[in-house]
Formats: sequence, C-alpha cells, structure tokens
Amino acid sequence: MTAPDDGRFDWQAAEADLTDPTGPDAEVVDLDAARAARNPDPDDDGGPMLVDSPAAQRSPRFTLDAVRTGQRRPILPAWLRSRSELRDTMRWAVGHLLHTTAYHATRLPKYAGKLALRSPGGAWRLLSGATRWVFDWEGEQLRQSTSETRDGELYLKLSRQRDRRVRWRGIVSTFTLSLSLLGGAAMAWAPSWAQWAVPALLVTLCGLAGQPADKPLLDTAVVVPRVARLTSDVVVRALAVLGIAGISQAIAKQGNRAIAFTAPITRDGPGWRADIDLPPGVTAGDVIERRDRLAAGLTRPLGCVWPEGQPEVHPGRLLLWVGDQDMAATPPKPWPLLKTTGGFDLGRPVPFGTDPRGRVISIEMPYTNLLIGSIPGYGKTAATQVPMLAASLDPYAELWCFDFKGTGGLDPLEKVSARYASGQDDDTAEQGLLALRELRKECQRRAAVIKGLPKTVCPDNKVTPELARRKKLGLHWLVVALDEVQELFSHAEFGKEAGELAEKVIKLGRALGVILVVATQRPDAKSLPTGVSANAGTRFCLRVMGQIENDMILGTSAYKNGIRATMFAKKDKGVGYLVGAADDAQIVRTFYVDGPTAEKITDRARALREAAGTLTGHAIGQAVPTPAARRDTLLDDILTVVPATEAKVWAETLTERLADLNPEAYGDLTRDQLTAALKPYGITTGQVWGTDPTTGKGANRRGVERQHITDAVAERNKRRGDKAA
Repeated sequence: MTAPDDGRFDWQAAEADLTDPTGPDAEVVDLDAARAARNPDPDDDGGPMLVDSPAAQRSPRFTLDAVRTGQRRPILPAWLRSRSELRDTMRWAVGHLLHTTAYHATRLPKYAGKLALRSPGGAWRLLSGATRWVFDWEGEQLRQSTSETRDGELYLKLSRQRDRRVRWRGIVSTFTLSLSLLGGAAMAWAPSWAQWAVPALLVTLCGLAGQPADKPLLDTAVVVPRVARLTSDVVVRALAVLGIAGISQAIAKQGNRAIAFTAPITRDGPGWRADIDLPPGVTAGDVIERRDRLAAGLTRPLGCVWPEGQPEVHPGRLLLWVGDQDMAATPPKPWPLLKTTGGFDLGRPVPFGTDPRGRVISIEMPYTNLLIGSIPGYGKTAATQVPMLAASLDPYAELWCFDFKGTGGLDPLEKVSARYASGQDDDTAEQGLLALRELRKECQRRAAVIKGLPKTVCPDNKVTPELARRKKLGLHWLVVALDEVQELFSHAEFGKEAGELAEKVIKLGRALGVILVVATQRPDAKSLPTGVSANAGTRFCLRVMGQIENDMILGTSAYKNGIRATMFAKKDKGVGYLVGAADDAQIVRTFYVDGPTAEKITDRARALREAAGTLTGHAIGQAVPTPAARRDTLLDDILTVVPATEAKVWAETLTERLADLNPEAYGDLTRDQLTAALKPYGITTGQVWGTDPTTGKGANRRGVERQHITDAVAERNKRRGDKAA
C-alpha cells in the first residue's frame, strides 16, 4: 500500500489490503490455533504445559490470619529490654563521657595557646569583614560592571541602594562601637574576675575566627572507625559473586529482585542485620560454607561477617549480621562473675560468652549436660573451665574434675574438687572409670531419695534449687568435668565400660542434680559414644574440619541446616556454635579466664566452702575409697588364689579368696563389682558347676574359667611389651 502523490491517505487501498489475503504484507492468523498453543490440551501427546490460573497469579489478599502469623517487631531496642545490657550501655556511656572530659581537660593549656596564637589573625578577619560589610564592598564588583556596560540607570539605582546601606550600617556600627568603648571604660571599675573573663572571651572569639579550616582547635579523644552502610545492593552484589548457580541464575533473570529482604536492613548492636530469603533451591548452608567469599564480596574483614541459618522458618532463610569491627580484634568482655564478691547460685543462668553483637549469652546448668568439641587448640579447656568455675562459686555444689590430657588446664579447680585427677596414664583413666561407677550408684541413691519425698516437697520428681540446699538429703548439684574424654572412652581396658556408664548417667542424672561437662577433640563413634552425644542437651562446637565431626557435636542434620562450625577461621579461637541454650543456634565467643584469675576465683570459692562446711574429698586431702579392684593386680591375684588344677570357680568363692588374700583391696568386693571389673578384659561370668564347701552339694552358679583369666593376662602382657606372658 502506497500513498497518493498529493500526500493524502488512500483509505480505499488500505481497505483492499486488509480484505485481500493474498496481499504482499498479508498474514492470516488462526485464532483457535493460537489459543491452543498458549493453553495446550493436557491430554495431547505433545505433553502438558500447565500454567497458573489468573486467580493464582493475583497478589495474596490481606487476611487476619496472615497478620496473626506475622512477626512483631520489638517496641524497645534490645539494650533497653535487658537490665544487664542497659547497665553495660550506661556504664559505657559514662565511661566514654569521663574519658572525653579528662582527655580535653588535660589539653586545656594547649587549646589556650592555640587560641592566643590564632587570635590576631581572627581579629583581622573580624575587622576586615566588618569593614567590608559597613561600606558594602560586596556589591562593588557589580557596580563597576554596570559602569563598564554604560547602563546608567542601573548604575544609579545600585549607587542609591549602596548609599542607603552604608548610611544604615554606619549608624549601627557607630552605636555598637560606642557601647563597646563605654563597656571597656567601665571595666576599670569591674570585679577582677570580669577584668580577666572579658579579654579571655575576646581572645577565644578571635581565636575561633582565626582557626584554619583544616586544623580544628580540639584534638580527637576517640577515633571512631568509619564503616560503610550495609545496603540491599551491596548484599546482592556480594551474593552474586559466591559462585552459587541458583543465585547467579536468579539474578540474571530477575536482577536484584531475586534476593528478597523480609525486613529492612537495620542497625543491630555494633553492626548491621539483614534478613534474607534466598532464591528457590538455595539454602543458607550454601552461603555459610562460602563465608570467606561473602566477606570478600562485602569488602569486610572475615571476623565481621556472620551468616546464620534459620531452619525453623525455612532452609533458605539467611540472617546476615555484619559487624563494624572484627570479632577477633574486639577486646573480650570480662567474665561477669569476676565482679561479684560473694557466691553464686548454680540454679541461675551461667554467663558463658558473648555473641558477635557483644551481648552476654548464658547457659542453664541444671537439668542438662554440656558437650564441648573441636580440633586441638581452639579453646575446649577454656570453655570447660567457665561453667566449672561458676559451679565452684556455689558452695553447695560438689565438683569432680578429670583432665585426661594431663596439661593442667583444670588445675585451679583442684583445691575445690571432691575428686580430681590429671594425666594421660592408665591410673588417671582408671580413676575416671571408678568415678563413673560411683556416679552410677549415686544416681540410684538419689532416685530412691526423691521417690521417698512427699509430692508437696518434690512435685516433679526432680531435684530443685531448694532441695539442692538441704544438706541432709544429699541432693546438692554434682558437676563432673571430663576433659579430653576421648582418652577414656577409647582406652583399651576401660573405654567400653566407661562409655556405657557415662551413657546411663547422662540419661538418668539430668533430673537428679547430676551434671556432666564433657569435652573432646576427636568426636567419632569410638571416642564419643553416640549414647553420650545424643543425650547432651547443650552442645558447644568450636572449629571442626568436617561434616561428621560437626554433626557428632551439634546433632544430626546440623550441617544440613546451615549450623556449620566448619566455617570458623584459624583466628576464631574460642568462637563456636552453641546449641540448646536457646531456641536457635547461637554463635558465641566464650569468656576467657586466664590461669592467675582462675586461681583467685577458686581461692574465693574455697573460702566460701570452708565457711559453709562443704569442702570435702580431694580438696582437703581425703583419699577416695576404691570400690573395686585395681586393674594392675586383679588378674594376677585371681591366678594366685585359683590353682592350675581348678579349671572353674564360682564368683562367690573367688571374692572370698581374694578378700583373704588382700583384705584392704578386696574386703568389700561383691560379685557384681567383680563382674564389672572383669568386663573391660572381655571376661564374662557364666554357669559353672561346683561343690558347696559348707553343704558338700554340687550346683550351677555364676563363675569364671581360669583359662579365660590366663588368656587375658597373656594379651595384657603382649600389649604392654612384657615378654613374660
């Protein structure tokens, strides 16, 4: 279709083109086929291609249920809702004010000298400025330019305006100068303090007027680091460079809208907080394991960037907190219990550490057990020491401490511990085993005591803080620390029984006032029985190297849910994931108490126990009675009392003979204790035929075979390198 030569539109030709299907630009569209292509038939062999209905594409309506399920933002900031945080904030504010005041007060002579040196220049600036203002020199350039352009009318207008200004400003200046001269003359009869104050004020004003723009009068008392604001664009850019396919593809298609921010990015303590919904298919754990690249994308030090998952919302919810300062470079807060002068009630929360925001994180000790794990050198012993020091300050709590590493990390607690052992030798391992045996009996005794109490006294059938204070019941808190416990659980002779006993104690002791604090650097099935790790209500995992170790400490699927202690760097000593102390997993930096400070704390704890009359056992030099046979001599003593001609012997007969051989070691030995003592060697009791010496009748009773004892001795000697098998 072409236009006619006269420029008018040819309507007839256009109509012909539209009606002619054979025209050069004609294209016939089959509307039914087009609709079918957009919405194909599901039964078609070509395969269904379902799309959302128009109703599903609409935005969700506002409903009351949606509002009810929404998360309410706190009215007051966190530091106003917590008494301890408010106290810390006010203490910081007062300290900051005092420091700033003292800093500037010491520099007053320097500031006075600066003002005196700058006052002549300032006086000249004030005088020249006043002169320019009185004679209206600011408009001189404009008036000269009008004379050059020969615009006479404008020049006369500006001149008259200038004359009016100068006349009025001259009157004001004359009046002001007269008052100043009168005031200066009156200074001769003014008090002496005024004669000094007025010149000082004039010098100060002139000095401030003469201050260079690049040289302020006051020095800087506190250097505040300048940190860039965290924005959504910065976060999206950092997530885009992580190399996660799901994020990269979503950003390529949707841009910044691919990352959803469920709440505004706000200040949260000394840093910024961002609540993020990652693209579909991307989990918070995918981002957490790339923490170093995330920090590089944010251009922040690694110790400032702390991503956390929120699996209770959904796996793709990420909480990103970016601090102003590196956590490792921030001076650690002192342990709050250092400031107290008296004792401590273990029924109260124990200050354990601080989170990246600097808030104090506490743990509950009663009714739970604490499991601590990491690779060597990242603060396990220091983390173990914190709750044990708190327990030592409760004079009614009994402490048992066992350090199977033997480096003396728990030595300050020795002076207040009823049981204590430290070393890597078999003797220390044996003492740990015997302690677990006694702990199992103690749980049975406490259960019987609680069962006999009336419901009005013990309604929930568990030890309460009130019952723990009643000495006659013997239900005081009993806190047992097992540091580097893998040395005990993997011991060739004692490990199996120790693991079984620890599992029973950790299951039953929770309600009986028995608290285990277990620390290990090798969290595998052999070194840390699953029955122990699975029943620890509170877990703290510092740096580990793999998923298996992570989940052994923090619980099954912790790694999958984004709770990954593998993300901690080499400098993150004392920093770990704390699970069980709150609803969500928390990143915590434990309080550090050095050796001399720990000695002072335990000295105070010992004095409290002496005053309360609760210092017992190892702390006062009392030898702990050994309830079972010693491993070194039991097998040899059995071979001594059972001749080679006697193939089998009853257990009762064997205990009697051992008691006759060594009454001090075996006088109280029972058949059950003998069975337990032989178990680590792989020796079990079975039915043995024998003759009762008192009646002369034969019978089947529980006993042992001498050959099993001989084989165990040979195996032991072979393991020790003793050729005399």
